[in-house]
Amino acid sequence: MKGTAREDRKREKDARQGLLISPIENGTVIDHITAGEALNVLRIIGITGTTQESISVATNVESGKIGYKDIVKIKNRELRKDEVDKIALIAPKASINIIRDYKVWEKKGVEIPSEVLGIVRCPNPGCISNTNEPIQSCFLVQAKGMRCVYCDWLISKDITNNII
Repeated sequence: MKGTAREDRKREKDARQGLLISPIENGTVIDHITAGEALNVLRIIGITGTTQESISVATNVESGKIGYKDIVKIKNRELRKDEVDKIALIAPKASINIIRDYKVWEKKGVEIPSEVLGIVRCPNPGCISNTNEPIQSCFLVQAKGMRCVYCDWLISKDITNNII
């Protein structure tokens, strides 16, 4: 089987090193996750270890594109858009690969939304979104971080801990 030069190099490297994670028949592969964030990705999409999903995780894998990366494979599950939006907040260079019959059926990068609704909890205890009012949290995504539209609080660090 002949492929591009890049594919040939990848096959040669895989043959030398062995695959770190075995292929899955159906499911989702989340690739190019920011190094060290794989377990956070699992947490924010609701996979806790007590759930039924079969998962594989590789952390701090060498990557020609981003230096080091994490990879997550989830067997027999395709991610919803709201889950992909959460991933984009902590792993903006991630790619989502939908696998069907051992082949990549669909591949797409994550897109950081300009507005995040109901995904992030405002850390300001006095914010109206943290009361019993019938509203969802709402943040504008900016270069410096995420700004709450209700109280103007800026989250610039540790976004993962504020994801609902």
